[in-house]
Amino acid sequence: MCGFKILISSLQCNGQNFVMEYSGLVFRSTGSWYLVRGDNGQFFECRLRGQYRIMGIRSTNPVAVGDRVTFEHEENDNIGVIKIIHDRKNFIVRKSTKLSKASHIIASNLDMALLVATIDHPRTSTGFIDRFLVTAEAYHIPVLLVFNKIDLYTEKQMTYLNELCAVYLEVGYDCQQISVKNGLNISKIETYLKEKITLISGHSGVGKSALINKIDPSFNLKTGEISSVHNKGKHTTTFAEMHALSTGGWIVDTPGIKEFGLYDFEAETLAQRFPEMRRRMSECRFTNCTHLHEPDCAIKLAVEKNEIANFRYKNYQNMMLKDFTNDN
Repeated sequence: MCGFKILISSLQCNGQNFVMEYSGLVFRSTGSWYLVRGDNGQFFECRLRGQYRIMGIRSTNPVAVGDRVTFEHEENDNIGVIKIIHDRKNFIVRKSTKLSKASHIIASNLDMALLVATIDHPRTSTGFIDRFLVTAEAYHIPVLLVFNKIDLYTEKQMTYLNELCAVYLEVGYDCQQISVKNGLNISKIETYLKEKITLISGHSGVGKSALINKIDPSFNLKTGEISSVHNKGKHTTTFAEMHALSTGGWIVDTPGIKEFGLYDFEAETLAQRFPEMRRRMSECRFTNCTHLHEPDCAIKLAVEKNEIANFRYKNYQNMMLKDFTNDN
């Protein structure tokens, strides 16, 4: 998806100006305006045609970074109107924090996602990590887990981090431990990004923008400090935006995510988004086993035998209880 072929599909007269129709790729989304890369790399500031506002789309951002769109604009004008949002091959979506029945699409048409996490300064919970992972699993998006700030961790914390990475590696997720501050293992991250469209996500303060700046200093993205009162990150990226890497490939930088509510999931299929559970589900006595209270459950037995990490199972339980007790 890195060599975009943009075609003029129609040309019509509108008074003295020509209205031209193009297809392109959304590079930035600020909520009401979208930066779209069009013909020969030219960028257009576009808004969404009004009809989309009344079509019952339950999303806080009907157009997401990474979307393929068709838009029209007048000759000698770089302001456009998006007419068509083309089908997405995949996307990362979460429940809107403001509208419980609405979604927020973080980015679309991805080759992979990179989740930046920290076990302290600030802390990223495994619950947050697993919510992100099950969403990526649902849309078949490979995820690289990147644990930053290892220069700050105590020996005890590093032991915990190594154990955590061992679990995720066993499940099937690649993990990297890095220090953006010291430049440790940054080159390993770069190899994953080449010739791919990659979402960079995580809490505020984990070092997403700093990592991107280290990979490609030409971006010079704004970075923030950690609050000394709450040990939480402060938002520096305020909207999602795609950037071209000088080494090849594209990254989508996003605002820090505080919560990750599951959207458009069914309780019956949640366990399938845990690879270690999916491999054992056929061994349960009941085909509709929820893996919560049924007898002869292969998942619960695997937890007892330490074949499935206890924290992963607890995160599964929490999702089942918190995300599916009410109608989504």
